[in-house]
Amino acid sequence: MGSKRRRLDFSCFYRVIDANLNRSREGLKVCEDISRFILEDKRLTNELRNLRHGLTKIIESFGFSELLENRDIINDIGKVLSIEKYKGNVQDIFLSNIQRSKESVRVLEELARVYDIAVSSKFRLIRFRIYNLEKLAYERIQVICHHR
Repeated sequence: MGSKRRRLDFSCFYRVIDANLNRSREGLKVCEDISRFILEDKRLTNELRNLRHGLTKIIESFGFSELLENRDIINDIGKVLSIEKYKGNVQDIFLSNIQRSKESVRVLEELARVYDIAVSSKFRLIRFRIYNLEKLAYERIQVICHHR
């Protein structure tokens, strides 16, 4: 066995939580700004903002300092620093970011079960709210994109 076996400890756990909290909040922020400035949909913007802030509040459950202390960007084997040009449109950007948020929140929901089932339940509720907002936004984007 040539690969090193790494002991799974809370530092690994915190790294996964940190990465997925960041990913989910960043994705929601992109969607929020598209809703605000392009769709000009106040309700959708507020819902997305509330979800993002809800995720930020959950960080308090894990302890922001714990997440930061265990962050290890330099040794992260999955980081990608290159960037590609989008080949789509605003709809594609919105949909890829809402998808990123859903996936990240699902990871948070699953891993939080180890930590605290109540926190896991909060992530689950957020995930289902994202599903609903995705549908509302998609319908709104269809109208905007086909009328411009």
